[in-house]
Amino acid sequence: MSPSRFAALIGAALWAAPSFAEPPQLSLPIDCTLGQTCFIEDYVDADPGPGQHDYTCGLKSRDDHRGTDITLPSFDAMESGVAVLAAAPGRVAALRDGMADIAVTDDTRDTIRGRECGNAVRLDHGGGWQTLYCHMKNGSLTVREGQSVAAGDPLGLVGLSGLTNNPHIHLTVLKDGEIIDPFRPDGARCGAAPDNGLWKSALDYTPTGLFTAGFSTAVPTLDDVQSGAARVSQSTPDQPLVLYGHVFHAEPKDTLTLIATGPGGEVFSRTVTLIDPQPQLFRAYGRRSPDGGWPAGQYRGYVTLKRGDTLIAARHADITVSR
Repeated sequence: MSPSRFAALIGAALWAAPSFAEPPQLSLPIDCTLGQTCFIEDYVDADPGPGQHDYTCGLKSRDDHRGTDITLPSFDAMESGVAVLAAAPGRVAALRDGMADIAVTDDTRDTIRGRECGNAVRLDHGGGWQTLYCHMKNGSLTVREGQSVAAGDPLGLVGLSGLTNNPHIHLTVLKDGEIIDPFRPDGARCGAAPDNGLWKSALDYTPTGLFTAGFSTAVPTLDDVQSGAARVSQSTPDQPLVLYGHVFHAEPKDTLTLIATGPGGEVFSRTVTLIDPQPQLFRAYGRRSPDGGWPAGQYRGYVTLKRGDTLIAARHADITVSR
């Protein structure tokens, strides 16, 4: 998001807050356990140009990404109700509610222009420091403007509002209106962080992740996966259903699980162990259409990447089968 698109929620603080001589020390802004019930998908973009990289020079960012995305592994997890928490003590400076929890598409992107953060809360921590919490669930906000909060107090629930297509909380840290990477607050472009940054406790980092997941109607080639040509969003009952996941920097014995469900329940489930992974790879699994064809309706796939029992990444894909 560009700075102007944050303006409505990042402007000057509306209420006084205690002034800290030092930056606030942050706790996890979501009620989950990293590596078990959530994971960090994207970090602040440390590349000032048109490319992107995270604070370690790794791949886990997007061009001009201005926060830290902590992601739930499924929509079911979101529906169960996962609290967004104040990362540090402060005062509610601004908030927005009332935006629907709808995954953004090319057709709906213009309707949220200027409100990409979705339902959100901005906290003022004093001394020019603020935190912004984006993509919260419609109607879930539990705080009001001017209210004092302690670290760990609930602000609302993780949702799907604004510029997002998966359930996560986007945390932006600001100092005097400028974006600060909580992992590298010194502003260095990239490299191994020397300490915990602004976090009370160090948050583990792995360079491994998922570029994407998608449905196709045949096992695709790597070139088509990389270019996006493999992705199919509409199909017919007589076509195979194939789910793929595109992985980067996997390690030997990482596991990739591919699960697809549809109107009739589970379509397939497959776990693959990556024996000799390359810097990037994909794996695919699917089924031919049954007698009479697939039932018409919506199908969803989840691709989950784990290292032992640790959740590293998850992506979903959707396809519509029409008669």
